[in-house]
Amino acid sequence: MNDLVLRPGGPPDAPAVLRLLDDATAWLVARGRTGQWGTEPASTDQRRVAQVDAWVTSGGLWLAQAGELPVGALVVGAATGYVPPATEPELYVNLLVTDRASAGNGIGGRLLAHAADLARKRGLRLLRVDCYAGDDGALVRWYERQGFTATEPFTVERPGRPPWPGQVLARRLD
Repeated sequence: MNDLVLRPGGPPDAPAVLRLLDDATAWLVARGRTGQWGTEPASTDQRRVAQVDAWVTSGGLWLAQAGELPVGALVVGAATGYVPPATEPELYVNLLVTDRASAGNGIGGRLLAHAADLARKRGLRLLRVDCYAGDDGALVRWYERQGFTATEPFTVERPGRPPWPGQVLARRLD
């Protein structure tokens, strides 16, 4: 996508982030991959809506836009509480989601490269992310193709639902 522009986001972008999450969830459900984000749209889950509200006010939201249409979202900041802490200062990818209709155009990779640039500008040498490690591990392998190395596996216990298997991945920024 030659016309892809990365721009900082804010509170007015909450509907776009929710749309990207809803579309990605529908795409996963259509492929029988319900373990990652469940079956319900993020926009109907008050916990996810609150999470998006926190992201869009955090100062760490970046959107990839093709023309006027947001086709990807990245949120960077501090690591989430359910992952093992880093042993050095880091920048953490809290969210990476792309428009499934634009899949194969390298949008996720461009957003991760931007996250690495942001970390370097802050004098940080470590970029970490976590992702769903269930099913066939395809998402973990995708992050490895982006230059990350799998480090600590973890499990999030969820009352009344199956545990969520996760994987922390790290990328050195030397």
